[in-house]
Amino acid sequence: MKTIINLFVLLTISFSAVAQVTIYPSIPCGQIKPMNAVNNGPRMEQTDGSQTMVSSLNYFKAANMGYSRNHDASGCDYYGGFHIVDIAQLFPDFSKNPNNPESYDFTLTDAYVKYILSTGMEVFFRLGQSIEQYSKKYDVWPPRDFKKWAVIAEHVIRHYNEGWAEGYHFGIRYWEIWNEPDLDWNNGDWKTAPRTWGGSPEQFFDFYETAAKHLKKTFPDLKIGGPALSGSDIEDKQVPKWFELFISEMSARQVPLDFFSWHRYDYVPERFTDQSYQVRTILDKYGYSATESNLNEWTYMKSWTDDFTHSMETIGTVRGSAFFCAVMQECQNAPLDMLMYYDSRPNTNYNGIINFRTNTPLPGYWAFYAWGKLRMLGTQVSASSLDQEVRVTAAKGVDGSLGILINRYVEDENITSLKPVKVRLDNGIFTDKVRCHILDKYNFYSEYPAALQEDGTLLVNLWPTSFVYIEQ
Repeated sequence: MKTIINLFVLLTISFSAVAQVTIYPSIPCGQIKPMNAVNNGPRMEQTDGSQTMVSSLNYFKAANMGYSRNHDASGCDYYGGFHIVDIAQLFPDFSKNPNNPESYDFTLTDAYVKYILSTGMEVFFRLGQSIEQYSKKYDVWPPRDFKKWAVIAEHVIRHYNEGWAEGYHFGIRYWEIWNEPDLDWNNGDWKTAPRTWGGSPEQFFDFYETAAKHLKKTFPDLKIGGPALSGSDIEDKQVPKWFELFISEMSARQVPLDFFSWHRYDYVPERFTDQSYQVRTILDKYGYSATESNLNEWTYMKSWTDDFTHSMETIGTVRGSAFFCAVMQECQNAPLDMLMYYDSRPNTNYNGIINFRTNTPLPGYWAFYAWGKLRMLGTQVSASSLDQEVRVTAAKGVDGSLGILINRYVEDENITSLKPVKVRLDNGIFTDKVRCHILDKYNFYSEYPAALQEDGTLLVNLWPTSFVYIEQ
């Protein structure tokens, strides 16, 4: 009797109440959005004379990530280092003639762009400069001639889309003007040690207006936008003043804005969606109801100071992977058009996708991979969870096949109990063709035995910070 009682107590402690999840395959609710897009991409294959450096190219191909933003690419030697992407590198002598192909240096950027395209991703091209963290600043100051800068950017676009200067016809659609001009404004460093824009807000507004109007007039069918504002402090629930300041000023100047890009780093998934609603409200308020809202830098971040090391350690773990899933799931149902994870460069601690020493997947990779499978199916279908710890997103293909992503991200790191999840199809049942893959502290996106129940439902057990991908 004592043994039976102890077993009952153990089961009571180890398991949470059963979570109920229902999928409604006959109720479509839009497309699965590119929530698994990234900044940058895999390490390029290189031979240094003694060894060949292997690439993670095939992992990126398999994940169907959609888009790669090339901001900060110049911070990676594997891509070409400080010789690529930035306008100051593509056009190294500002005194030269912007209409002369010999004024440009496209060589290494060409190789990088082609390599990214070989993954199946589209390039989201950031026109401007990478962040400058070092003490002396070089290229973050306002251009000496705004119109000339716009003409230079025009020729960069012509090179990659129209074949100019022995170029290509890649059809790159997204062209972003600058990055985080607001980064140091609030802390007062923009005059002495600016990392991204060394001028005043008024100078930036003049610059952006000049560039956007010129590029949109020249390329009316392309998406011209920006400016990748740096976002809120982690605990701040409100958008910074710069967001509305920039949008209202562009509206007053009648500046076209195909997409508005912004950033947020946080550890609470719901705060990403809360801010997306605020951004959408501001865009609509100033007449930009058709403008896309793109959150094109984000990752797990608990603190930029005391918990920074903890944050960097977390993004490469199972907890980080479940968090990535949670953010993608939350933002899929929010007024947001694209998420772009920062960063998949192979030489940065922010990379929670690929182990750049071995070029093999970290746990976080499988969150992007699972989302890529939903994107391939295409159409989101209605799904519900009666448990606040359990999120569910489902998609349906044209052939009727289903993909279901069920994720248990628990913010409280002290919760350790296993949670059974009962999955039900509305007006249908799971068959013996169902397949499950699980990522948790014991399984690395491994095939998981499908526990089919007599009533046609499916039972899965999820540890905190884990997810399962189900397909039928």
